[in-house]
Amino acid sequence: MPHRPSAEIGAPLAEVDTPALIIDLDALDRNLQALPKKLAGTGVQLRPHSKTHKSPIIALKQVALGAAGVCCQKVSEAEILVEGGVRDVLIANEVVGAAKLRRVAALARQAGIAVCVDDAGNLAELEDAAVDFAARIEVLVEIDVGAHRCGVAPGKAALALAQVIAASKHLSFGGLQAYQGAAQHVRDHAERKRAIERAVELAAETKRMIEAAGIACRRITGAGTGSYAFEAASGLYTEVQCGSYVFMDADYNRNLDATGNAKPEFEQSLYVWTTVMSRPSAERAIVDAGLKAFSVDAGMPIVTDFADAVLARASDEHGRLDIVGKPEGLEVGDKIRLTPGHCDPTVNLHDWYIGIRRQRVECVWPVAARGALA
Repeated sequence: MPHRPSAEIGAPLAEVDTPALIIDLDALDRNLQALPKKLAGTGVQLRPHSKTHKSPIIALKQVALGAAGVCCQKVSEAEILVEGGVRDVLIANEVVGAAKLRRVAALARQAGIAVCVDDAGNLAELEDAAVDFAARIEVLVEIDVGAHRCGVAPGKAALALAQVIAASKHLSFGGLQAYQGAAQHVRDHAERKRAIERAVELAAETKRMIEAAGIACRRITGAGTGSYAFEAASGLYTEVQCGSYVFMDADYNRNLDATGNAKPEFEQSLYVWTTVMSRPSAERAIVDAGLKAFSVDAGMPIVTDFADAVLARASDEHGRLDIVGKPEGLEVGDKIRLTPGHCDPTVNLHDWYIGIRRQRVECVWPVAARGALA
């Protein structure tokens, strides 16, 4: 069972117990509204990735603002989203194993479900599951456009899978999953743009080959917060799968714009709220948030509220702040915000979001798909 929330509705921020995952609701609202406005007039739909927030509540806010549906990575995430009221979900990943495929087929009886494939054997097993449940499942062929993770080679190999799907009575060919994940955190704007241009070339050639075989390829989906503007301007992509734009993190905030400056398009809205639990010396403070409260795969969090402190080291339950400037401040009991290095895995460490507006708790939302790994 999830641990009880660390705050009550109406409580001042100062009373929120720590460590806690807090959302600046005003910044979140502005982010949710900003991306659809940026896409307006492009003809490209937003299909935000819910692996960032793992929350049907936030997903439904995105749909209400015009999103075509949402993405997720795992069958368990899709189940939680559908249970929470989301009616159109793309599992932007391969689903392998008979048990998981049966769950996909059962879920497709309740909502619009699409999955990705890059293997003929997996495709055959997916069709068997669809037959067993008398379900209709949309299938996208994932192609490797440069990330070198999942994905069949662009071109003939992708066409072969598309032809099998198109001939199926229980599966429908939806198009291509063409996500260049490796480009999302390339700092240099021009280099990031070149990576996406290459992805567009590979996806376009594959689309032409599939359509030349008489198969409609109506959806090209991919992109992320770091590159979506390039895919949206390509004239090829029909959807973008941005996820982190709702929260942002220290790593995305380091990406450079066309002028060479780190000026994020979206606001930081997600923080880890932590308490100074020890001040052993003028040069060091210890907070009660460590590796169990934030991810460090993209570097340490930024000490948001104290410019003269750097989070230098973390252990399971402790974070060590090195004081690099003025020694005063950060007394035992003081509470401060940390900007996580990587928002997605940080969210997965918490049971609850504490939503803050005007320095008070306005809402407490469960991180409903926390730990949904299967």
